[in-house]
Amino acid sequence: MASMRFAAAAQPFFKRAIPNPSFFTFFNYKFHPSLFHAPLTSSGVGGICHLAQAAKGETEVLLKGVGERGSNEEVKHIIEMAKRASVRREVLHTDFLTPPVLKESMMIIEKLADVNTSVQGGYPEAERCRLSVGHPEVLTADPDIVAALRCISGNFGFQPCSHGDFLGAILGTGIVRNKLGDILLQGEKGAHVLVVPELVDFLTMSLDKVGNVPVTCKKMPLIALEYEPPRTKTFKTVEASMRIDAIASAGFKISRSKLVGLISDGDVRVNWVTVTKNNTTIKSGDMISVSGKGRLKIGEVNETKKGKFAVELIRFL
Repeated sequence: MASMRFAAAAQPFFKRAIPNPSFFTFFNYKFHPSLFHAPLTSSGVGGICHLAQAAKGETEVLLKGVGERGSNEEVKHIIEMAKRASVRREVLHTDFLTPPVLKESMMIIEKLADVNTSVQGGYPEAERCRLSVGHPEVLTADPDIVAALRCISGNFGFQPCSHGDFLGAILGTGIVRNKLGDILLQGEKGAHVLVVPELVDFLTMSLDKVGNVPVTCKKMPLIALEYEPPRTKTFKTVEASMRIDAIASAGFKISRSKLVGLISDGDVRVNWVTVTKNNTTIKSGDMISVSGKGRLKIGEVNETKKGKFAVELIRFL
């Protein structure tokens, strides 16, 4: 009950703007405000204002070919952070990144001189990872930037909770998504959650329920994480076009009109980027996620003799 009262009291405080905050303090624990509010895009830019204008132009050149606009801005921030780390001979870390952003950032950083990188998600098959960048003289080993929590209590056997249930409960405490890595479901044993180390104390105190199941969270060593390859179901569909409303409705077995409504509500994402147009074109390799429905990967695509598209769909169970 004390934990519940703490969470209830703390949640509105975390979402309130506080003039010139340095740290939030609860029960002798200090939490930096950036854990509860998304960082400003310009925060990394201001830190390298001493660099030459030519270097900024170089960044724009390197970013050519990066896909989505939102992804472009995030990658730009990471590239500028890498340059700053190299110039100042220090090590800097990102929050947890989606696979497309990490891949595009790594491709560009490989072209930069005097920058070492370290990618960590807590376990070898991690989807969401943190990236460390630094001058080769200072980034010589993997930093300790990922922590794990074991969340278990109650009876998950009678009241099973989904990935979305755990994610919603954690975000409900007031923190932002990029502070969380993967969530590994453990069936009746609850889940293992990857987070930034700064959040461990906060979540052990504030996360006390997932769905209708009471939970307790304790820090666990990364080596104790239990994970299995995701279960999938593969099937095929034939569609007149590669529009997202056609492909996703077939993949998730819902009507096209309902899928359009989900797009309008901002609940549909392609490669972790929110989709706003029904006629967005999908291609092989794309990952489609729908809130409350799960994820769908586009496999092989072949055009039929009648000009339609035979699409392999891989549904994550």
